[in-house]
Amino acid sequence: MDAAAVLILLLEAGAALLLLYFEGLLKKPAQVLICAGLVAGAFVLRALCFSYETLDYQDFLSKWVQYFRDNGGFAALKDSVGNYNVPYLYFLALFSYIGVDDLYLIKLLSTLFDVLLAFAAMRMTGLFTRSRARRLTAYFLVLYWPTVLLNSAVWGQCDSVYVALALLGLYWAMSGRPAAGMAAIAVSFAFKLQAVFIMPVFVLLLFARKVKLWHFLIFPAVYVLLMLPAVIAGRPLADTVLLYFNQMDSVGSGLNYNSPSVYAFARSVSDEALAAKLGVGAAFALMLTVFAWFWWRRQHITNWALLGGALILVVGIPFFLPHMHDRYFYAADILSLVFALAAPGYFFLPLLCEFASLLGYHAYLKMRYLLLMHWGAAALIVVLVVSAAFTAAQLHPVGRKGAA
Repeated sequence: MDAAAVLILLLEAGAALLLLYFEGLLKKPAQVLICAGLVAGAFVLRALCFSYETLDYQDFLSKWVQYFRDNGGFAALKDSVGNYNVPYLYFLALFSYIGVDDLYLIKLLSTLFDVLLAFAAMRMTGLFTRSRARRLTAYFLVLYWPTVLLNSAVWGQCDSVYVALALLGLYWAMSGRPAAGMAAIAVSFAFKLQAVFIMPVFVLLLFARKVKLWHFLIFPAVYVLLMLPAVIAGRPLADTVLLYFNQMDSVGSGLNYNSPSVYAFARSVSDEALAAKLGVGAAFALMLTVFAWFWWRRQHITNWALLGGALILVVGIPFFLPHMHDRYFYAADILSLVFALAAPGYFFLPLLCEFASLLGYHAYLKMRYLLLMHWGAAALIVVLVVSAAFTAAQLHPVGRKGAA
């Protein structure tokens, strides 16, 4: 790594420690030393991985940055570059002006959002426990969680960006700041389409009276606002705002791309189009069932029930949808971790989610299977069943169980 990249990484590490200080979790010298050591370890691990190049970087990300560099930087936002939405392209355009290796800048951006993700997980955990130890554990587990580390520092992907923003959105909405929560989930969606796995939770928040109908107007307003820089640069408004719809045909025709989804059980499918439609129908059926369930028990919705319902949705929706990729359970990895830290008796849920996700990561990064993906799909079925049982206990007061 060059000196500039090292300096930026040090600044991000300093920010990670400062967040804990301003959160009031570093009150004693021993706490400062321990946390500083843990932060240092997390960032050293990332630094050791930063030089690794994947095919995604070589074939796509590096070429997109070079396109901006060759075509006037921000001025090239008028063009259709890559297949990411424009908020992420703003960063790639910015990188084209900076004399630091593009690979490092891309990974540094994701690492910055790793820190925000850890902060959001810590805040979310704090809704369910006052334990300083559990909140700190949430923070550092996220920084060291294998899929988080592999996603940003090895793969150079940006899933921490949209999940950090989505988790902050959930936290703010659940803690009495619905406008901020809706704005955050809108920004999350603007970065990655996969935020749709989390967005339905805001319907549950509506039933719980934590958000109001008018708050949903914030979503399109924020989304359009984020598109404006590209529109000002000359990109057509309709094409920019409707980018996700225009990309529907580019998701791929395969039912499964190294994902622990229900399609991992299918060795051969005679009618893939029909199988895809059935999967979409199953995902919508799951979502509508959860909606109906929460509406029926709306007088008994607590934050615990919302946490359980959110886990059902972020696991269940991508589990049934076709065309899912190896990284699409990233939100489930993090939310299950928060779940287990809030209720330690469920410590096995994030382990199962992580097991499922890592099978897909291994398949991509090593170009071979460690285990067949249906083992990961089986693990996620257990997560779905357990989270549904937990949620049922929360929505029915007689059997309600809180945190451990």
